[in-house]
This record gives sequence, C-alpha cells and structure tokens, in this order.
Amino acid sequence: MKIKSASYKNRVELAGRVSGEPSEKTLPSGDVVAEFRLIIDRDDREGVDTLDVAVWKANLRKRALSLEAEEWIGIKGVLRRRFWKSSTGIASRWQVEAREIERI
Repeated sequence: MKIKSASYKNRVELAGRVSGEPSEKTLPSGDVVAEFRLIIDRDDREGVDTLDVAVWKANLRKRALSLEAEEWIGIKGVLRRRFWKSSTGIASRWQVEAREIERI
C-alpha cells in the first residue's frame, strides 16, 4: 500500500455502547467537558475494548449527558493524548474527542 503524506488524517469512527452515566466537569482553566466510556466489541476475537470519550462543544455535551448506560451510539472524532500532573509525576492517557454523536 502506498500512502501519500497529504492523506494522513487523525479521524476515528466508532460504534459501541455507553458503559455508564456520562459526567460533566469543570477544569481549572474554566473549560467544561463531558466524559464517558464507550465499550466496543472486538471483531476478530472474544472480548471488548473500553475507550474514554471527551466532549467539549456545548451543544454536543448536552447530547452526551443525555446518553444512558448500555445505549448503542456511533461516534466520529479524533484521537488525543492528554497529559496532567499527578502525585507521582506526569501522567497521560489516550482519549477520543467526539465531534459527532449519533444514537444507533
């Protein structure tokens, strides 16, 4: 497969079920984010993957906060690595930043 550098994109499309109640928090910067986890079944073997999802846009946060546990949804967004200071030093995690949420 030949890939041209101009074709590199950071895009994800996922379908899965919400693991629990979404939550909203205000960061020290004053920014507000809604967060939840998405459970995705694996195609090639038994098991699931659970991914952290963040929603920053106000109108989309409202939709995210209305989601219920075990509800099936589709998400389009980008993959981000988040860093913060913890009691043991710098910590990080991967997170999907949702730009679209659709009930399935």
